[in-house]
Amino acid sequence: MRELKKIGFIGTGIMGAAMAGHLMDAGFEVSVYNRTKSKAEKLIERGARWCETAGECAKNQDVVITIVGYPKDVEQIYLSEGGIVESAAADTYLIDMTTSSPVVAEKIYNAAKNKNLHAVDAPVTGGDVGAKNATLTILVGGDEEDFNALKPVFEVLGKNIVYEGAEGAGQKTKIANQIAIAGTLAGVCEAFSYAKMSGLDIEKVYAAISSGAASSFQMSGVARKGLDGDFNPGFMLKHLAKDLSIGVETATAYGKTLPILSMVLHELRKIEDDGKGSEGTQALLKYYDICK
Repeated sequence: MRELKKIGFIGTGIMGAAMAGHLMDAGFEVSVYNRTKSKAEKLIERGARWCETAGECAKNQDVVITIVGYPKDVEQIYLSEGGIVESAAADTYLIDMTTSSPVVAEKIYNAAKNKNLHAVDAPVTGGDVGAKNATLTILVGGDEEDFNALKPVFEVLGKNIVYEGAEGAGQKTKIANQIAIAGTLAGVCEAFSYAKMSGLDIEKVYAAISSGAASSFQMSGVARKGLDGDFNPGFMLKHLAKDLSIGVETATAYGKTLPILSMVLHELRKIEDDGKGSEGTQALLKYYDICK
């Protein structure tokens, strides 16, 4: 198994910048590209090589990692003319860590296979805190031998690294995770909405239920921020809406209706339509008039 040394990292936003920094700390030679160069400046100052395009960032690398916004962005940077698949040298490993569509993951896998490239989908959970602390959960789909080859890279970025199965399986698992989060967060919001409408003191209710059977990270780590008036994103509300829309699309393709998923997506879209999409997911509290 060859040693992996050079990494092209595409997408240096809230999570990607921290992840690329960990790879540099671990001794990898990191090249970076982001649509907004200013978001990569700190990495460049530390010694990362700046690239003018995603395709350039994919050239002459052992590994290319992407963590961008939406499935359309993923498909564009991988499959467009001059994109990653066209630009990467044979035997390069391609890791998409964006939460994206399983269908797109399968397209990339097949296009990569045709060019003797190794593509895996590896979306992550843990948000900005997990990225900063290198404690992400990484959910991997693709060929198992590629997963095994990439373990030294994954182990720099996360603690819970799971091979989920064939191409697209990582994305499917991540959507399952997001559905669970959505239902839990909406349940927390409804609990505080009920407390408010029935005349209870929300802070006393929080103190009573946040450490018992109703406890969850969505209550103590997300809703708590909103109750404190902090709507800065650990994970943007619009990105959760994007993830849940993928869940609705794929569930529909499987012939299923998931009512809680659809309900929470509707609520998130309402908040997004009010211009709050770039706030954290705790902004769902605003749908229930718990916070302004």
